[in-house]
Amino acid sequence: MSIATALSPAADLPRGRSDLVVVGAGIVGLAHAVEAVRRGLSVTVVERDRRPVGASVRNFGHCCITAQEGDLLGLAERSRTGWLDAAGRAGLWAPEAGALVVARSATELAVLEELRDERGADAVRLRTRDQVGDALGRAADARGDLVGGALLPADLRVNPREAAPRLAAWLAEQPGATVVWGTNVTGVGEGTVHTARGDVHGERVLLCVGHDLDRLHPAEAEAHGIERCRLSMARIEAPEAFRTDAAVLTATSMLRYDAFTATPSAAALRAEVTAHSPELLDVVANVMFTRLPDGTVLVGDSHAYDATEIPFQDEAVSALLLREAARVLGVREVRVTERWQGVYASSPRGPLLVRDVAEGVRAISVTSGVGMTLSFGLAAATFDGDLKTTD
Repeated sequence: MSIATALSPAADLPRGRSDLVVVGAGIVGLAHAVEAVRRGLSVTVVERDRRPVGASVRNFGHCCITAQEGDLLGLAERSRTGWLDAAGRAGLWAPEAGALVVARSATELAVLEELRDERGADAVRLRTRDQVGDALGRAADARGDLVGGALLPADLRVNPREAAPRLAAWLAEQPGATVVWGTNVTGVGEGTVHTARGDVHGERVLLCVGHDLDRLHPAEAEAHGIERCRLSMARIEAPEAFRTDAAVLTATSMLRYDAFTATPSAAALRAEVTAHSPELLDVVANVMFTRLPDGTVLVGDSHAYDATEIPFQDEAVSALLLREAARVLGVREVRVTERWQGVYASSPRGPLLVRDVAEGVRAISVTSGVGMTLSFGLAAATFDGDLKTTD
């Protein structure tokens, strides 16, 4: 079955009762559906749109394993196993390419050295200036601002534009699995999902709708402080010598991910970036980029938070991110082929919302920018009974 066929809306809702009904065909919902099928359960996925168009296709396709901390690190490591299994089943592009963290100052390198000391040399592999320059495709005479870096080999790459559609297409081919597109959910009760086309029944129901939880259960979304985080992102033509499939992270990335911010030098790094590039902190930048299989490169991103995202993009913010990416790549400028606004659920109260909203109905939202990273780990924890509800 082609992806185009798989993403056409179902003519009829499934008859009978599934073991599981998943509301939402984003990556978190699909991961739970794939895990259900893997465990021999029947599953129905209900999605309001006719193809994945939300957070799951607008991101970097970076499964950021090593930079997690605490309980999230355990979930991310479980998710890595799930991603690789799903990639084998559904034919996904998922190279074990790792992430390259670029250091352009002694302070940045100190953060990486401290993380290496904490996690070990296998998990955090320090790189020399020339090794980083080679990976970025910089000419030998254009490496003056590089100090070194680190490879995080556990990190995975996927193509965000194809991962969710291919998983959905694979699911639609499995016995006992149904994916219903173009069907808006209007309410959920014990064992029943009410839709604009009729009711869907299941022994268990999972609401995996991200920030749109406020459309179905506003009280729970408000209690967790869910907002929408909008991101400025672009796709560029790759510089001729840039070849690595590793995600490329920078100092601003180190200011966002918990494993880096837990190091002793993290405060000094924030002060350093504040001194030389306050404009990046003003837009809450995470300057990073990832290469797609066709060779083009995804570049971003900035972060802005509100209950309802505005549709307008500030060209000055986009230009700032592109200039900084060009500096890391060691080129004068980059050529943009696409721009878009990313979006994901965010909350100052924590990275996860897990709440039982009715008997047999659980809402699961990743309320930070690591939905791709945690998706399959959350699914495994859900079915193993290890996923605790959040306050």
